Amino acid sequence: MKAAQLVGPKLFDFVEVETPTIKDGECLVKLERVSICGSDIRHGYGPVYKKDDYPQAIGKPCHECAGTIVQSRTEAFHEGQRVIVLPGASMGGLVEYLPSNPSRLIALPDDGDLTEWIMCQPTGTVLYACQRLGSVLGNSVLIMGQGAIGLSFTMLTVMQGARQVIVADLHDYRLQWGKEFGATHTINPKKDHLIEAVKEITGGEGPDVTIEAAGFPDTLDTAFRVVRQFGRVVIFGIQGGDVVPVDTRTWMDQQPTIIPTTGSRSGDPTTHIKNMVSLKQRGIIDPGRMVTHNLHFDVEDVNKAYQMYEQYLDNVVKVVMTVGA
Repeated sequence: MKAAQLVGPKLFDFVEVETPTIKDGECLVKLERVSICGSDIRHGYGPVYKKDDYPQAIGKPCHECAGTIVQSRTEAFHEGQRVIVLPGASMGGLVEYLPSNPSRLIALPDDGDLTEWIMCQPTGTVLYACQRLGSVLGNSVLIMGQGAIGLSFTMLTVMQGARQVIVADLHDYRLQWGKEFGATHTINPKKDHLIEAVKEITGGEGPDVTIEAAGFPDTLDTAFRVVRQFGRVVIFGIQGGDVVPVDTRTWMDQQPTIIPTTGSRSGDPTTHIKNMVSLKQRGIIDPGRMVTHNLHFDVEDVNKAYQMYEQYLDNVVKVVMTVGA
């Protein structure tokens, strides 16, 4: 089968590898759509590794995948069924075929475009974070970052009845997306002093909830600086390093409830995605709206997609690549 492989710093090439074989209790999924997550950039594509560390593992970094089961050796899923599939540790999603067991598969409806359905994976992880957060009904919420994850938080907190949904991002086009998804206020920290703007919007009290959805040390620190005393801080963005500088004095002053969330490490990586599929199917929320670019699964477009995502080119929010068409 055809697969992409990171063969050098920020450089993919395509290779031919054996099509995986499955064991009893597994399925083989022919991938039809793959997408890029911010964590793929920060922890796979973006860093420059030592020369001996290349090439990287087949198909990595990519974990947002959807396709059709072409072989099934389990009663839980049948051949011809459309699914979201979560890749395992050995192989990423930039491949034509992925083996999987039912614990890492999410059934999809037979109708609708897979380009939209695949977005239930990232937005489903945000649904898990919102469940951890609890009710925001009547609350003031600040969301740091308006990429696909931040926009998912915007959609869900608006839907839950937050009184204010304040969004911050360095890119005006992403702030415009936030407004379209229901944000009540937008702040570009390159143009306005973020902490002063938030204080003004919230009447000097600070937001009840701050959500770090960008994954940078300064946005993490700011989430603690602006939250009201005894508020809640949700940490979703994955930092680039193991240790990041934050002013813990603000933690002691504000005494917030700190809620770190990672759905993939919850012990149940699929239920929140299944719930998001159900919400989309019922017309309650449509994460597919975030797709801004459709590309092909070839060497030119794969390299282009990752470069666009890392450098914020062409007003990108979410890129979906079509496999085998």
